Amino acid sequence: MLSRINRHGLLSPGALARLAGMHPATMTGVLDRLQRGGFIIRERDPEASDRRAVTVRATRDRNPELYRMLSGMNSRMDDLCDRYSEAELDLIADFLRRTAAAGRDSAAELAED
Repeated sequence: MLSRINRHGLLSPGALARLAGMHPATMTGVLDRLQRGGFIIRERDPEASDRRAVTVRATRDRNPELYRMLSGMNSRMDDLCDRYSEAELDLIADFLRRTAAAGRDSAAELAED
């Protein structure tokens, strides 16, 4: 979730939930935990007509700590990816993108009912 917030900048929780394909209530729980951990800040949206509207932004001063926490996984993923050629990695990435799109499309169809 932090990568989405970092990538897209200020977002409302609802917009973030749509990007992640999550139910808004589930997103609230995720954001609550990230905020308690000091990884995000919720701020009032000064441009919104609704005074309750908030945006979410990452607390970038925590990024070094986050990178340290994930360094073991990142190293293992680098080792794993080194076993494949660029063409194989492109094929795997394409498969994962298509799988994610199929999941999002299916979730959207279910949400319409």
